[in-house]
Amino acid sequence: MALVAVSVINVALTAIGESLDATSGGLQWVISGYALAFGMLLVPAGRAGDATGRRRMLVIGVAIFTLGSLLSGLAPTVEILNLSRILQGIGSGLLNPQTVGLIQQHFRGQDRARAFALLATTVAVATAVGPVIGGLLIQILGPDQGWRWMFFMNVPIGILAIAGAFRYLPDDRAARTGKRADLDPIGTILLSIAILLIMLPFLERGVSTLVWLAFPLGLVLVGAWWAWEQRYKHKGRPPMVDPAIFSNKAFRNGILIVSVYFVGSTSIWIIVPLYLQMHLDHTAFEASLLGLPSALAAAVSSQIAGRYVLTLGRRMVIIGFAVAFVGLLGTALLAGPVESGAVSFWMLALPLTLMGLSNGMTISPNQTLTLNSVDPRYGGVAGGILQLGQRVGAALGTAMIPGIIFSLTESGTEWLEAFTIALVFIMVLTLAAMGVSVLDRAREKSQPGAT
Repeated sequence: MALVAVSVINVALTAIGESLDATSGGLQWVISGYALAFGMLLVPAGRAGDATGRRRMLVIGVAIFTLGSLLSGLAPTVEILNLSRILQGIGSGLLNPQTVGLIQQHFRGQDRARAFALLATTVAVATAVGPVIGGLLIQILGPDQGWRWMFFMNVPIGILAIAGAFRYLPDDRAARTGKRADLDPIGTILLSIAILLIMLPFLERGVSTLVWLAFPLGLVLVGAWWAWEQRYKHKGRPPMVDPAIFSNKAFRNGILIVSVYFVGSTSIWIIVPLYLQMHLDHTAFEASLLGLPSALAAAVSSQIAGRYVLTLGRRMVIIGFAVAFVGLLGTALLAGPVESGAVSFWMLALPLTLMGLSNGMTISPNQTLTLNSVDPRYGGVAGGILQLGQRVGAALGTAMIPGIIFSLTESGTEWLEAFTIALVFIMVLTLAAMGVSVLDRAREKSQPGAT
């Protein structure tokens, strides 16, 4: 539900704008409000789940998300819709770290790799089917009711998810000691505001150039948060994030790898639809269907990768990045023949399918290898940090890469050339993520007992 809520909205903005007579600023917050609330809560929610019980936090998150979905579908104005989307984002931020924490807690070795592979399959399918479901609902029910049922469909799913959580997840509530769990409220507030300020310029870049002042202020607050966490630990109290977790090179490298990769890998599914719709005049539904083979490839490759990741280690991730590079190169080379009409635009599905194969070989294996080095007691907060890296990378990429295309086309550059330049930029980011993976592979081999 949480990932469908991200991907489905892209095809619904036009219908929402017409239905609610919304301005472009109001529509921007339909996306931004959700993304900011989601990102702000990932790490604090992970810490709260670790300290008080992951099942309870998951149920609370799903309940809030479901309520936000219901209110979004009923929204009479864009202002009410944006408040409801923020509520959805809060629920999503609360529930997502618990999935990683629960896998860390209850699975070991190859079983954990398989669990993360299944999670990756779910992610791939959810991300791809969102736009397709949205396009179908608008086509069948019309613009006004179609976008509303994008939100209403979450309500029965949310109710079933809550019932499933009580039925299948162990009750892991912290034992009652008569004391409240120490959740480091000052650290939580500092980090949440820092994340808000860092992500805000990328999500609200069209408002004013002054919004970019938030970014350096956010970095300053990250420094203040880091100093507070060290002081909190020195006083003998449990910080929200134990600074010692970042002394683990495997964990640091894993966050860097996924953050850099997400800058490019998420933006590819924005610039391809932009190219097809704004330049080649294809429909949103056609553009959304182009991503389905990639999603299926990711679902299959993540399962295969889950079987072999512990055997191959970082080599699996490195091969995945190489596959992504080939897919991006193929997309760039096919764009010209597609534009000239020499081949159908459906041919772009072939290299884009390689991007799906790559996602299955990189994202879940990187998650498995990164979190294998972390104590399961801190699985929620570690998963929250890893997911935060993905969200910040995605926010940066979705602002930067389409921005490259728009700035070039507005200055007179042809669409094909601008699209190719953007793809080359994503290739550079892919090679950068591969480089960090190679360095981490060298670290693996240098460790005592490495095979």
